[in-house]
Amino acid sequence: MAEITIEQQQYRTYVLSEAPDTRLEVVPERGGIVTRWRVRGQEILYLDVDRFANPAQTVRGGIPILFPICGNLPDNTYTHQDNSYTLKQHGFARDLPWTVVDGPSDSVVLVLESDDRTRALYPFEFQLTFTYTLQGDTLITHQRISNRSSEPLPYSIGFHPYFAVSDKAQLEFDLPATEFQDQRSRTAHPYTGTFDLAQDELDLAFNQLSRHSASALDRSRGLRLTIDFSPEFSTLVFWTVQGKDFYCLEPWSAPRNALNTGDRLLHLDPGATIETRVSYSVSFV
Repeated sequence: MAEITIEQQQYRTYVLSEAPDTRLEVVPERGGIVTRWRVRGQEILYLDVDRFANPAQTVRGGIPILFPICGNLPDNTYTHQDNSYTLKQHGFARDLPWTVVDGPSDSVVLVLESDDRTRALYPFEFQLTFTYTLQGDTLITHQRISNRSSEPLPYSIGFHPYFAVSDKAQLEFDLPATEFQDQRSRTAHPYTGTFDLAQDELDLAFNQLSRHSASALDRSRGLRLTIDFSPEFSTLVFWTVQGKDFYCLEPWSAPRNALNTGDRLLHLDPGATIETRVSYSVSFV
């Protein structure tokens, strides 16, 4: 069973550890983000420490939380009941401080609730409860979304994990789709199991999934990463940038701009609650 300690780094950091070389770090104040995950001495996540240290910048690294949208909106704008609202890319959950609440002794439980800041951007009442648990070489995340509004809650939810890699040419992927949408050119292409990782940037959305799991094998490290996710996560995004030591495999509940198009947008009835799950497992090969 993992133990929880608290460290005062730049931000108050909650540490889950099972052994000296296996630990998870969570920073509630910085968007409830997982900043570090080490498994048997191997660093699994990438983190841009300079951006993380600057609260005026969004974090590039760790596992940011996406809510109430995934991706961006045209002109960062959507309309609800004839009123226009502004939401920047990936929503506000990754920028706001979360509150730590009591939970299982081996888990970190965080809560984000609607307030005046969120209502100005998203006119709904909600509560998000996220639980992080370590079980051996697996990180389990539970999400509970509660609608406290008197009308249905329209939303998307997702994660944007940055996985560390030193040699992208040694990566092999097993993704549950046969086609992807290039989000830069807005064109569809068949997926045969490989990417041109020499491009300056890859931003690919897999919208028709045949199963709710995906994996990446890093042959240079002898490490396989597997992501399993609830059926509510209908889209898988792959993103990487040339010259940066990361790749992202992002489970989203809906594609970008769903708040305007309605494409796979989730709706939660007034007073209702839904629970979802995403887990990340590491194995050594």
